[in-house]
Amino acid sequence: MNSKFRIGLFTSAWDGVAWDLVSAVHQAVQSGSIPNAEITFLLCTREEGETPFGDLMIQNARKLKLPLITFSSLRFKPDLRKKGREANRKGDSSILKSWREEHDHEIAKRISSTDLDVLLGYMWEFSDEMCHERTIINLHPSLPGELKGTYKEVIWELIRTRATETGAMMQLVTENLDMGSVISFCRFPIRGEAFDSLWQDMDERLKHESLDEIAAKEGEANPLFHVIRQEGVRRELPLVVSVIKNLVEGNIFINGNRVLDFHGQVLANGLGLTQEVESTIAHG
Repeated sequence: MNSKFRIGLFTSAWDGVAWDLVSAVHQAVQSGSIPNAEITFLLCTREEGETPFGDLMIQNARKLKLPLITFSSLRFKPDLRKKGREANRKGDSSILKSWREEHDHEIAKRISSTDLDVLLGYMWEFSDEMCHERTIINLHPSLPGELKGTYKEVIWELIRTRATETGAMMQLVTENLDMGSVISFCRFPIRGEAFDSLWQDMDERLKHESLDEIAAKEGEANPLFHVIRQEGVRRELPLVVSVIKNLVEGNIFINGNRVLDFHGQVLANGLGLTQEVESTIAHG
């Protein structure tokens, strides 16, 4: 019998969606939707008592008996990290790079070898060594070649530029942040019945307030922001599962920094999974 495909999960439990993503992968592995695979560890860069979402991740992982490893990034050499960030703002990245290398060295001592590592709400940049030694993929809340940053930054920029569509993608993690090859993506409109009245309300408000003022006052509670985020999350869950499934089954391959299809052809823009993702949503 062939050995199982080994999957490592990394999270910083940034919000409640991080647990939804971890849970979706776990359920897909347990049910066989992701076949012949096992989760060899769930690395959470929070420890109990740090944040509510971190505690939610830890408690739920323990209930499901996931192979949980906790390691507090915030508590790891905070003075060095602070010094590094201050120096980085002045153009000197060497101290922050040193902290990152030491941080990842500590993590590497705690985790096992895998065939694939998946970042689900992981908020730390990896060292060059970690990128070279492991195959790591990351979920990003944007279409290929478009917006960078956190989902909050992406959504506010979508609103600022009056975008008509957005999406989500999985990409390789490399030493160049957010520059790895796209593995797969899906797209969806942010105009139409569920959105139009919210765009109109935003247009009215922008006659009297700046977008920055609205964002500072309401944050994620803003109705337009909220529905864009909600629709994105609905698609991120099946996208993550589908990408892992395709990699496990050999429908797509990672070769260095290239993504190949079943025939060995380079997928320059990744594998489009919009139709599959929408079908999954439609069938519940």
